[in-house]
Amino acid sequence: MGRLTPWLYLAAPLGLLVIFTYVPVVSMFSYSLTNWDGVSYDSEFVGIDNYVQLFTRPELFQVFFVSLYYLAASLFQIVVALYFAVVLSFKTRFRNFFKGILFFPYLINGVAVGFVFLYFFKQGGTLDSFLGLLGVQSRQFWLGDPDLVNVSLSSVSVWRFLGLNFVLFLGAISAIPSELYEAAEIDGANRWQIFRSIIAPGIKPILGLVTILSISGSLSVFEIPYIMTGGANGSTTFVIQTVKQAFQFDKTGLASAAAVVLLALILLITWIQRKIVPDERNELA
Repeated sequence: MGRLTPWLYLAAPLGLLVIFTYVPVVSMFSYSLTNWDGVSYDSEFVGIDNYVQLFTRPELFQVFFVSLYYLAASLFQIVVALYFAVVLSFKTRFRNFFKGILFFPYLINGVAVGFVFLYFFKQGGTLDSFLGLLGVQSRQFWLGDPDLVNVSLSSVSVWRFLGLNFVLFLGAISAIPSELYEAAEIDGANRWQIFRSIIAPGIKPILGLVTILSISGSLSVFEIPYIMTGGANGSTTFVIQTVKQAFQFDKTGLASAAAVVLLALILLITWIQRKIVPDERNELA
């Protein structure tokens, strides 16, 4: 009975994991091989035809290029978050105040953020008014111009998720033993030398985690562009396209194939990240 006790405790969470994670994944893959419309009981097996469509139809493939805007924004976000985490890890005036300002946007609901910035980027709205105060007369269609819409939307993502990366970096820096900083200061090291020799190696695992989260997040962006533009003017992301294929065009098989591709991409990126930045516990073993 003693050996069964741990399994009895694990039975409920494992059952929920299988029912709500692995079973849907298997079902999604099976749907991706059919032309099921999501409503009828009948479906026709089409093999890999849905996958071929994803990579051969330009209107379906172009969403990968939209993700590049969010990827570039994520890389910029990592640099900014790391900068503030390093600066605020040292003794700075109003340090806790600035920590709160940086983390606060992450606490706001994504739908609320979308509606707030919808008026911010509106023609003649807050952004144009602010530029007017600076002497710049601007009446740009920030969300209507295909050349500006993805830059505008990805900048919102930078503002919203900066706090999450900042906290992750700050926690990793705080975990570095203070004795190392004291020894470096005794040796006369400046802050750049402390960052290069102590902080950068110490936060390497977290940097890898933040990178994988940023890349996977840039591929799965949904709520902000969906609320602000609905995918119009060339702002359709991978997830928005998948949702439209399933619920607007009744192509659940094609949408399932897109979801499988997204899952495969995230798993591939995670595998590459684990190879480039291996787990320190595995290295010690």
